[in-house]
Amino acid sequence: MISKLPRWIEYGSFLLALIAGFVNAIGLLGFSHQSISHLSGTATMVGTAIANIQVHQVLHLAMILCSFMGGAVISGFYLRSGALKLGRNYSRLLLLEAGFLLMTLYFLTNDSFYGHYLASAACGLQNALVTTFSGAVVRTTHVTGIFTDLGLMIGAKLRGEAFDKRKASLFLLIISGFVSGGVIGAYAFNTLQFNALFFPVTACIVLAFSYSIYNAASHHQY
Repeated sequence: MISKLPRWIEYGSFLLALIAGFVNAIGLLGFSHQSISHLSGTATMVGTAIANIQVHQVLHLAMILCSFMGGAVISGFYLRSGALKLGRNYSRLLLLEAGFLLMTLYFLTNDSFYGHYLASAACGLQNALVTTFSGAVVRTTHVTGIFTDLGLMIGAKLRGEAFDKRKASLFLLIISGFVSGGVIGAYAFNTLQFNALFFPVTACIVLAFSYSIYNAASHHQY
């Protein structure tokens, strides 16, 4: 499946992973230290909150889970599963993600939990967007599956099977993008607080217009 993806998917995956790592760093360093770009820890926290009868915390965490899924629903509505060809909806969804993050900035600046929900929706939208395009091979908002896949590939190589260098390269780019986003996000938050979110907002807008230009140029060739 990776071999069927266009070459530019590597660059896009790196940048989107960087955006997700950046946003997650802002959430973790913010006023409630909430992870945003992935849900495993959040789902566990829902369980512990239920066990401790923390109703407000349960509702808050459940909203983060539902917001992430809501973002994925939006991508699922506009995109065809397994679509590997160019399409205008990718740019529109990236602009929508930028809009979600811009609203996130507004609400988090005003100490509102709505910012967490919008950020989670943005991450869910982005993860579903890339998942749809890559045929469920690539994720950009978390790296658990990436590390698992790399481990499987290395284990298979040790057993004597062929090693897919392009797939490994893509996974390493996603990991480095997510970690780099965390580093940059932490530095930016220490300096700009929640205004640091202007960086991923701008990145999404630039990616959206870059994709539109690439899409138009590709159709023009044909």
